[in-house]
Amino acid sequence: MNNNYPLPLISDVIENISTKKIFIKMDLMWKYNNVRIKEGDKRKAAFTIPEGSFEPTVMFYGLKNSPATFQAMMNKLLRDLINTGKVGSFIDDMMVGTETEEGYDELAAEILRRLEENDLYMKLEKCK
Repeated sequence: MNNNYPLPLISDVIENISTKKIFIKMDLMWKYNNVRIKEGDKRKAAFTIPEGSFEPTVMFYGLKNSPATFQAMMNKLLRDLINTGKVGSFIDDMMVGTETEEGYDELAAEILRRLEENDLYMKLEKCK
């Protein structure tokens, strides 16, 4: 079944937070590998190699619906912050913006808390 969840336009993500003055750029580690495949759907992603047949337990690159499924997960996780224009998310990349330094630390801590609760972690060398 095709997942028709729309990926946002990068220009819309940037425009949404363009009025902010202080930014954090975050990049997630492992991306799709953080999304578990439903128990009944593992056979749909099965593959065979000379060593045998395998049914993956997590999504991986190359699966048809990986980008849309991951974007839906991120949007659900950060919905309120995206709607207020504090966060822009495109698959595994996030831009976080505030207008002042006040509240900056709390916002970053809230995002990191949500990510940690969902076993999502940052690739520190790609964050600024």
